[in-house]
Amino acid sequence: MAALGGAPGIRSARYAPEGGPAVERLLRELGEAEDRRARYVCELVLPGPDGTEVRGTGTLEGRIATEPRGSEGFGYDPVFVPAGEERTVAELGNAWKAKNSHRARAAQDLLRQARGLLGLGAPAVG
Repeated sequence: MAALGGAPGIRSARYAPEGGPAVERLLRELGEAEDRRARYVCELVLPGPDGTEVRGTGTLEGRIATEPRGSEGFGYDPVFVPAGEERTVAELGNAWKAKNSHRARAAQDLLRQARGLLGLGAPAVG
């Protein structure tokens, strides 16, 4: 989070207990901050048998809502509003999340990188 100097960052799992307590702490610490920019980041690594690594990175930019909304997802999903959206990830739902989350984007990038490394090119559409 920009307003929290990057917190909780890579320590988000230890920031507070999963679910409500983490969201409550985040909202309390943000208070009335105007700058509510936030980002989810995921990095996936596929190690090869020869020690090479293929990496996929996914980012989801957004902002933190002023109160939790929605019932799907977990963690900060009830307060994370993706860029270009008005609803939180928890309101957008698991189907949206499966295609658009930072993890989904990292998996897509990892597949692209692995296909390139293996010389397989893009998958057939259809």
